[in-house]
Amino acid sequence: MDFTVPEELTALGESVARFCETEIIPAMPEYEKKAEFCYPLIAKMGDAGFFGASFPEELGGSAAGFQAVSIIAEEISRLAPEFGYAMNMQAMTCPYTIYNWGTEDQARRFVPDLIAGRKIGMFALSEAGGGSDPAGAMKTTARRDGDVYRLNGSKMWITFSHAADTGVLLAKTDPSAGHKGITAFIVQPKAFEGYTAHPIEMGGLSKSLRSCTVFLDDFPVPVEDRLGEEGQGFRIAMNALEYGRLTVSARLVGLAQAALDASVAFANDRVVGGRPIAQYQMIQQRIADATVAVDAARLMARRIGWTMDRGETSTRIAARSKYFATQTARLAADVAREVFGGYALADEYPVRKISAYIDMLTVGEGSENVQRVLIAEDALGIKDAQRHSMRNKLMGRV
Repeated sequence: MDFTVPEELTALGESVARFCETEIIPAMPEYEKKAEFCYPLIAKMGDAGFFGASFPEELGGSAAGFQAVSIIAEEISRLAPEFGYAMNMQAMTCPYTIYNWGTEDQARRFVPDLIAGRKIGMFALSEAGGGSDPAGAMKTTARRDGDVYRLNGSKMWITFSHAADTGVLLAKTDPSAGHKGITAFIVQPKAFEGYTAHPIEMGGLSKSLRSCTVFLDDFPVPVEDRLGEEGQGFRIAMNALEYGRLTVSARLVGLAQAALDASVAFANDRVVGGRPIAQYQMIQQRIADATVAVDAARLMARRIGWTMDRGETSTRIAARSKYFATQTARLAADVAREVFGGYALADEYPVRKISAYIDMLTVGEGSENVQRVLIAEDALGIKDAQRHSMRNKLMGRV
C-alpha cells in the first residue's frame, strides 16, 4: 500500500492552483458584477485540459484517470469554488455519461466540445417535487412523435442550464412504469424551440455560474439523441451520480481546506490580549479538529478515484466519502466562524462564501441523510451497496 501521490498528479495540482490564481481569480469579479456567464474562462479551463482527464485521447482527453479528476476538482474548489460546478458539468455528469452510455457517434458528436470548453453542459434530473427521490416523483414526460420525442415538464436546480449547449436530461417515456419508465436523452437547448431557463437567486453563490428552473414545452429531441434504451434512464442517472460523488467529495475537501487555511492565517494575524489568538488553546483545539478531519476526508475522496481507476464499483466508498466530506466541510466552516468571530460576516473575508458553497454541496449528488441510509443499510446487511455493477468505459467496464 503506497500513499505517495505520483509526481505527475502533484504537478497537476500545482498547475491547477496556478491557473486559478492567474486566470480565474483576477477575471471573475467582472463577470459577477455583470451577472454574465463566463464562457471565456470555461474555454480556458478546457484548453488547459482540466475536463479531459477521464476521456481517451481520441475524444480530446488525456486518459489521466479519476484520481486526476479528484485532484483537479479539489484544487479548483479550494481557490475558486464557483468553478467546482464546471468539473461536474464539463467533466463528469454530462460528458462522461454520454461517453459511458452513448453510441460512438454520440460520443464523437458531443464529448470533444464539452471537455474542450467550447460547449457548455448540464445534467437535468431533479424536479421541484422530487426531494431525495427525484426519479420516483418525476413528472417530466417524453412522448414519441415520429422521428423525435416531445418533452414536457420542468426541472429544478439545474446548474449551467441558462447557458447550456448540450445536456443529459431524464424524462418518463412510460409514466405508469415507475423507475423503469425513465429514459435518458441528450438535449440541445440552443438548437430547438420549447426550452426556457429561469435563474434561481441564491445568496452567497455565483451570479455568473448559476442553477435554474428549466421549463420544457413540446421540446423536441431527435430519436438518435436518446441515450441508451427506453427505460434505462434510472440506471444511467444513478451511475452518473456515482461519478458526481467523485467530484463533489473532492470539492467539499477543497472547500474544507480553504476554510482551514483561512482560519490558520487569521489566527496567526489576529492579536487579542497582546498575543496572536493562535496561541490560545481553544483555538488550537479547533484547528486540530479540522486539520485531522480534512486529512481523513481527502484520503477517502482520493480512494474513490483510485477505485474507479481500477475499474471497480465505487458505490460503497463513494457514499461514505460524500457523507464524511460533508461532515468535514461543515466542521471546517464552523471552526472558521469561531476563529473569525464577527469578522466571519465581513465580505472582505472568505468565510461566508465558503460556507455558502458547502451548504449547497451537502445536498448535491445525494443529501447527507441519503448517504446515511446507503451506508447503514450496507453495514447492517439490509441492502448491499455494491449490488449494481458500475459502468466505466474508460477502464473497459461496459
